[in-house]
Amino acid sequence: RRPGEQKHLKDVPSLQWMHLAVVACGDRLEETLIMLKSAVLFSYRKLKFHIFAEDSLKPEFEKKLREWPPAYTKKFDYQVYPIAFSVGNAQEWKKLFKPCAAQRLFLPVILKDVDSLLYVDTDVLFLRPIDDIWSFLKEFNSTQLAAMAPEHEIPKIGWYSRFARHPYYGTTGVNSGVMLMNLTRIRNTKFKNSMIPTGLTWEEMLYPLYQKYKNYITWGDQDLLNIIFYFNPECLYVFPCQWNYRPDHCMYGSNCKGAEEEGISVLHGNRGVYHDDKQPTFKALYEVIRDFPFEDNLFQSLFYPLQSKFLDTVHTLCGRIPQVFLKQIEKTMKKAYENRVIVRLGVNYRY
Repeated sequence: RRPGEQKHLKDVPSLQWMHLAVVACGDRLEETLIMLKSAVLFSYRKLKFHIFAEDSLKPEFEKKLREWPPAYTKKFDYQVYPIAFSVGNAQEWKKLFKPCAAQRLFLPVILKDVDSLLYVDTDVLFLRPIDDIWSFLKEFNSTQLAAMAPEHEIPKIGWYSRFARHPYYGTTGVNSGVMLMNLTRIRNTKFKNSMIPTGLTWEEMLYPLYQKYKNYITWGDQDLLNIIFYFNPECLYVFPCQWNYRPDHCMYGSNCKGAEEEGISVLHGNRGVYHDDKQPTFKALYEVIRDFPFEDNLFQSLFYPLQSKFLDTVHTLCGRIPQVFLKQIEKTMKKAYENRVIVRLGVNYRY
């Protein structure tokens, strides 16, 4: 990146940045880059990526991100951090659920200078500007410090409501794959807990909580977050399901009303669905964003190929509701296209 560009980005006051964090280990390089690409394609404000990765992936990330065209690299800055856990046994944390996933629990402690942050799993795709999910921060009341979507919409087929052996938030638990956090509030709060009668800070609470429940948890760090918010429900803002839309929302029939009304805002291809043939609708979106040449026309090279791929998925449960998958991304692209055309024509242009 040219030195001038770097300086220009550094001049942006930190509160104007939108901060996005992701944790990538193992074979998640490509998936993480496609997620970051979807973030850059549609967002308006400057983005700061906080990428936590194994040492072997660091040069790969740097090389790939440098290859993106200047029109896009000027929209973001990034830092790659090593995997690190501040309390307890690092090996134990590293093995909790998926490799390195527990890293997200330590973000408030590690990113001390960041006020607010959106954390996402590597298998997330943004179908609209991050600015829109970022604006939920303004909707937090005085006690809310994080936002997540429910793990399920229907208790009788939800995982937590049927199988959990530990406390969890609400009637179906929450899914931590998309988590918006006010880190300043998290650092300043004393949390109620099941271990001592007085409150504990976030950092003090993590390891004892893990020790207490480690034999009862299945989904690692997500379960720990559910336990924390079970004891502190007033601290959580709940997103509607279209902000963390997973195969569970359509594979048993459509059960996310918000997505039916306004389309999917954030797609979460968990269960590895971008890489097998179980959910072709999810895979279609992933592949179209992956294959989109940055400088091309969004409609010609992204939306039309997506529409034609969707024709091949109508025989599947998720494919029967193409409007749910296409409605929001079409709106997003229209807006991006209009912005570009109007900006190019300049203010003197009269309709």
